[in-house]
Parts: sequence; structure tokens; C-alpha cells
Amino acid sequence: MIEIKNFFENSNLKVVEEKGSFRVYEYQKDYTMNPTIAPALYYCDQMGVRKKQVVVQLKESSCILSAGAMQWIAGAIQAQTDVKGVGDLFGKMVKGAVSGESAIKPLYKGTGHIILEPTYKFILLENVEDWANGLVLDDGLFLACDGTVEQKIARRTNISSAIAGGEGLFNLCLAGKGVAALESPYPREELVEVNLKDDVIKIDGNFAIAWSNSLQFTTERSSKSLIGSTVTGEGLVNVYRGTGKILMAPVK
Repeated sequence: MIEIKNFFENSNLKVVEEKGSFRVYEYQKDYTMNPTIAPALYYCDQMGVRKKQVVVQLKESSCILSAGAMQWIAGAIQAQTDVKGVGDLFGKMVKGAVSGESAIKPLYKGTGHIILEPTYKFILLENVEDWANGLVLDDGLFLACDGTVEQKIARRTNISSAIAGGEGLFNLCLAGKGVAALESPYPREELVEVNLKDDVIKIDGNFAIAWSNSLQFTTERSSKSLIGSTVTGEGLVNVYRGTGKILMAPVK
């Protein structure tokens, strides 16, 4: 039997979002500071930048974490990797290298609570099935997901979109059913959600942090002619076509 005190009922912790087995706690005040960083933390608090912590509650279920994300575990939960041999390890290392994510992500199974490392970044909880053909992530966003979520690699439509578009040739794609926790530099309140239905959006820069795998992503001139692109001052833009949605940051 495990009894946890001064965490779930702590008045300084507030649940700001909950979805599936994931719950996001936000510290209302940060008391673990020293005088040298107190001014910076004060202004962070005034701007609403507060320390957050994700808690995963497993009930005979599983979840996958980014390597090093776990802080502590309470309950009958076992950790393992999904590496099936040397060949599989090599494949995952290659996949991790091209996607910019950790090659081996630990899998946790059982019943209990997993508490992740605290962060000052913003946490986004997404239902993977809400994204057509899967959820493609910008590098470094993945934090955790349900064990039912499949991880694969999404390849850019063409090499030019990787070189000129600033997004990279490969990205991590989450598919199937379940919830994913993303660690975002931007709060949900500032992210622009664009829903496309057999349409197109052109973005001047790599402002998209997540998009549906159903969308075709290319990089093109902002104008049909080279002279026109020069006159507009935009040059190349990232173009998303098809049906799906995009989460776009206000700044990069």
C-alpha cells in the first residue's frame, strides 16, 4: 500500500488540464528558489509562466515517455523498452537520428501513478485520433503518450521542402488512438489552429509546430514568377495542401 501526502491535495497545485490518463498540474507559487533567481521567477509568475508537472495514471494500461522524463513512480508499474534485438535497436537509432527525437523511449506498464519531471514549458494534451492520418510533430515536442499510440516517421514530400522549408526531412508522427502530451514553447492560448478541407495554406517560415499527416507539405515560391517573389519580399513559403489541421505558433 502506498500513501501519498502533500501532492494531489496540495493547495499550491492546480489541475489545469486533464485528458485520458494524463493530468497537468500547475504550481501556483514556486517556493523552491534562491535569492539570485527570485527576480526572474517573480516576473515569470506575473507573465503566467509557472512550473508544471504531468501525472499519468495507469490502470492496467501503459504509456510511453520521452527518455529521462520520469521523476518518480508509485504503484505496481514496470518499465521496459520495446527493443526486440540488435537489428531493431539499430533501426530505432536511425529513426531517432533522422527525427531529432530520442531513439529509445521507455514503456511503462501496470497500475499506479507516473510523475514526470517538472517543466516551465507549456503542456499540450492531444487526442491523436483527432489528427487525420496521424499527428506530425516539430522536433523536441514529444513528452509522453499512451501505449496504444504508434510511433512512426513522416517524410517530407520532397527534398526541397526540407532544405528550404526549415522543417527537416523527417519528423516524428504519432498515429492510432490515445492521448499525447507535448512540451511546447508556446501556450495553447497563443497557438493558431488552422483547419483545411481540400484547401491550401502558405506560411512564411517554420511557424507550424504540429500538423496532420494527411497534409502534403512542400516549399514553393510565394509568387508564380521569380520576379514576383523578389518584389513581394517573401521568397519561399511553406505550403500545406489537403484536408487536416495545423497548430501554428505566433513567433519562432
